[in-house]
Amino acid sequence: MADNNLEIMTVGGGCFWCTEAVFNEVMGVEKVVSGYMGGTVPGTPTYREVCSGLTGHAEVIQVSFDPSIVSYEDLLIIFMTSHDPSTLNRQGADAGTQYRSVIFYQDEKQKVTAELVVKEMAPYYERPVVTEISPAETFHKAEEVHQNYYANNQTAGYCSAVITPKLAKLRKMHADKLKSTTV
Repeated sequence: MADNNLEIMTVGGGCFWCTEAVFNEVMGVEKVVSGYMGGTVPGTPTYREVCSGLTGHAEVIQVSFDPSIVSYEDLLIIFMTSHDPSTLNRQGADAGTQYRSVIFYQDEKQKVTAELVVKEMAPYYERPVVTEISPAETFHKAEEVHQNYYANNQTAGYCSAVITPKLAKLRKMHADKLKSTTV
């Protein structure tokens, strides 16, 4: 399939290793790239700089997907159920603005869909949903060591303790939306 038929979704839901692993399993997703968005400092940030919390960037993933296979709305529902959108600047032990829950929309249609999905999902959480909805900015690809991190490091402690349970939850909740090799 030609890339010009693909759409882009950019979201941050804590550590990008987790969100990347989740979306790599979704049917219709062609590519997932870990990176940074939403910062206030010039230039291309490094992982160390973003982890300091001083750049304003969030750890995000940029998802290239085929909308004829999976809708943007369905991807957002998967996103909202694969992390805790009711914790401000935190996911589990990862704390700081770089781990905020955020949807960076590409156009007005994505903005409207994001607002609708967040509103529809809010009643399912005990605390208010704090997911930020902001216009997409410059996407900075993270260093190569962060790409396909879970696939390359499944036995690492963080992967076993944090990512593997997220994938089990994904497979239970969204089995009908996953690539057949992961079901």
